[in-house]
Amino acid sequence: MPFNPIILWTDALIYLFVVIVLSFIGYVRNHEHLLAPWKRVGHSASGMSALTILLFFLGIGLLDTVHFRPILEHKTNQGEKIYSVEVLSLLDILVTPLRTQVEKTYSAPLASHLYAKETVELPDGKQVRAFARLEFGGAHLQNPETERMPDITWRAAKGLAVGLLVWSALTVCLGVMLARRSQQNLAQSLSAIWRRTTEIPWRTILITLLILLMLMGCVSMLATHYHVLGTDKVGQDILYQSLKSIRVALVIGTLTTLIMLPFALLLGIMAGYFRGWIDDVIQYTYTTLNSIPSVLLIAAAVLMMQVYIETHPDLFETIAARADLRLLFLCIILGITSWTGLCRLLRGETMKLRELEYIQAAHAFGVSHWRIISRHILPNVMHIVLIATVMDFSGLVLAEAVLSYVGVGVDPSMISFGTMINAARLEMAREPMVWWALLAAFGFMFTLVLSANLFADAVQNALDPRTKTLKQKNILFQHPEKKEKSSLNKTSEKITQSIATRDSHHS
Repeated sequence: MPFNPIILWTDALIYLFVVIVLSFIGYVRNHEHLLAPWKRVGHSASGMSALTILLFFLGIGLLDTVHFRPILEHKTNQGEKIYSVEVLSLLDILVTPLRTQVEKTYSAPLASHLYAKETVELPDGKQVRAFARLEFGGAHLQNPETERMPDITWRAAKGLAVGLLVWSALTVCLGVMLARRSQQNLAQSLSAIWRRTTEIPWRTILITLLILLMLMGCVSMLATHYHVLGTDKVGQDILYQSLKSIRVALVIGTLTTLIMLPFALLLGIMAGYFRGWIDDVIQYTYTTLNSIPSVLLIAAAVLMMQVYIETHPDLFETIAARADLRLLFLCIILGITSWTGLCRLLRGETMKLRELEYIQAAHAFGVSHWRIISRHILPNVMHIVLIATVMDFSGLVLAEAVLSYVGVGVDPSMISFGTMINAARLEMAREPMVWWALLAAFGFMFTLVLSANLFADAVQNALDPRTKTLKQKNILFQHPEKKEKSSLNKTSEKITQSIATRDSHHS
């Protein structure tokens, strides 16, 4: 093979998480009582728009999770293949120009020259201080002063057109699918999407998808000839760093959740159900854990892990394996220190559920504690678990950025939003100020966190039993005239029923 597949620890856990999610989706689809609340999530326009953006980030993260070591051209004396010590991913292959086109130092977004002056030797041998041309950014231009802006405009317009074309094809495919399902023609289905008479807010989803595709098309057309978001101190593309940071953010959010959930579920339900000394021990445990500043606890654990890594270099074949182990350990520490809030919520809810009549009846009939917890308690607290999990995701992403900023986060060799912000901290103090690295990290992280929060709100409104249940639409596509007729028919039926009831009472 021209490559050697590599499965890191975080890769394996991400694959496990994907399998769990797919299994959960399959299980929910086969149970109507579980599917109904998630259908209500699909009714939320803001929630589905946020989900579309989250799926975009998730796609980038999954592409960056498939790792391998490329083969080298030369072989050993025995004729054996030699693989590179550099670990790449599918995302690295797709964005190869961004990864390989490294400049000398800083360059502004869409620039053709360096950001700072340097000594340049003229053809006649004289040396002057000037802004040197970039090796890759705008290198195809003969006269950047006059050609750069028209070239950027033309390439951006071309990218927008490509994005619009792809969006149109996807819209037609969606219209055909909905037309077949509702036994109508394509024009009627597209009209229903535009008038927002579909059960799922497809118009909002398509508008969000249009913005994403046009933005992707524009960036992809420009990124082949320019550094869209500029370069850093060592000349590395900022857009490439931002894309690579997405996986780290998703790993921190998802794997920490997987580690946190068992502690919160087990201890929270046990404390609320059994009470007594078990409740006292669990309360003492999470109270003690909360009394220790989380930053200090995480810093101490990460530093101890770093000492172990530095003293055992023979355990790691590549730098990526070492950095991945530190990332995994950071997820474990965050999971161990962040389960207390959810544990409190589950404890209170379990104590309330324990006093209900059907639970008391189960006790009276001799049902075992395990069966009561698995059949009655756990299903009735899952809405709290799902809501808290989705809402904690954004907090965990921000936690990684803060920890990396103070130097106790991910490995310095690993690109993340925290390391980008930490590097930008020093760049903001120089003259002239380098602002685009901080802006890029903030923009990507803000979009990811905002999408997660909006989707969490939709999940909370749909799964919280205290909220009103949304009425499901009976007809997927319906003309306004038909709607008026159906409403009139329902009104006449109600009037007829009331008259019949009154007559029966009089008789």
